[in-house]
Amino acid sequence: GKTIYRLRDWGVSRQRYWGCPIPIVHCETCGAVPAADLPVELPRDVTFDTPGNPLDRHPTWKHVKCPSCHGGATRETDTLDTFVDSSWYFARFTDPTAAEPISHSAANHWLPVDQYIGGVEHAVLHLLYARFVSRALSDAGLMTVKEPFAGLFTQGMVVHETYRRADGAWVEPTDVDLTHDNGVRSARQLSTGETLTIGDIEKMSKSKKNVVAPQEIVETYGVDAGRLFVLSDSPPERDVQWTPGGVEGASRFVQRVWAEIEGYDPAFAGEADANASLLRETHKAIKAVSEGITGFRFNSAIAKLYAFVATVRDHQKAGGDARRQALSALLRLVAPFTPHLAEEGWTRLGEEGMILDAPWPEYDPALAADDEVTLPIQVNGKRRGEIRVARGLEPAAVEAIVLADPDVQARLEGLTVKKIVVVKDRIVNVVVA
Repeated sequence: GKTIYRLRDWGVSRQRYWGCPIPIVHCETCGAVPAADLPVELPRDVTFDTPGNPLDRHPTWKHVKCPSCHGGATRETDTLDTFVDSSWYFARFTDPTAAEPISHSAANHWLPVDQYIGGVEHAVLHLLYARFVSRALSDAGLMTVKEPFAGLFTQGMVVHETYRRADGAWVEPTDVDLTHDNGVRSARQLSTGETLTIGDIEKMSKSKKNVVAPQEIVETYGVDAGRLFVLSDSPPERDVQWTPGGVEGASRFVQRVWAEIEGYDPAFAGEADANASLLRETHKAIKAVSEGITGFRFNSAIAKLYAFVATVRDHQKAGGDARRQALSALLRLVAPFTPHLAEEGWTRLGEEGMILDAPWPEYDPALAADDEVTLPIQVNGKRRGEIRVARGLEPAAVEAIVLADPDVQARLEGLTVKKIVVVKDRIVNVVVA
């Protein structure tokens, strides 16, 4: 589609300390500071106890000699908006020790940035400015790359309900008692007993006090459970509504994984069929989780991990190398989401080194293949049923199974079978007249 820009003038100056000094001195006849005097550095002895611009109040920093006429002059005390800094830092960081602002060779080697991950609130401002500045730097010959970011992913935010007293004051969730009566939710402030208004679900912010302290989560559930819930509750590009039940569920999953590691018995050989089945499910999980992570579908990857842990638990008759492979793969697959659990489990399982240095499990499609396949059955091109047969079964054997199937026989009653087309491991089409 067509990109439409509604560009406006950008006021880049700010009356605050935090920002890049604007390299201008105020003199009747002179302007820019010579390049040899750059960068202009902020003073360290500023105070913030009085409202207003601390640089403008500084007793000495702003008073300088004009670089041209050497007369008395004053520095510009406004600073540049921090968007200016973030519009080219990625080019500077390709060689942060370079004497020049941007190392031409390093920037051309490393840029563009392969993957940019940031909040959606930056999509209009920061990203647009960064593209503008990158093109300006390219036009100025400081680097060749015009587009700074090859890939963009914007993640959602953690949100929570808001609670408010009658006087308009916001109340923290930890000071709220929620009740449900005939489908109606109500809230009461624990410390005062006052009835509260349940407000909108909004981005967590200190101003509206709808925040959950990370330390409380860590102390109650552990940091791994908190991380896991945030990543598992919804696609990463959407907002996550924080709920106590959600993090409790993540905590239970952590406990289930640990229980499987603790219950592993290397002396139990297991049964051949169960071992083969568990090995097959392990490679299916490796494929699904890997695809979820690389595609930024973290919630889908975690959902598969939940299912895989249940599969491991259900394969009680599996043991030996198959079970060890399953647990080893499981720990490496959960490591990006629950690193502490994975590291402890890795040691408990008897693996060497740290899981941080372990290779990602490799998917083997041959090991993931089912022993049986489901074949749709068509009659004159219309689906009429399905059968389960051994993978790789010869067409003649498939034909015999199809013609012996009671449902197929009922469909073919009174009709003449002209031929049967079998696409191995894919589909069966019965042509009748």
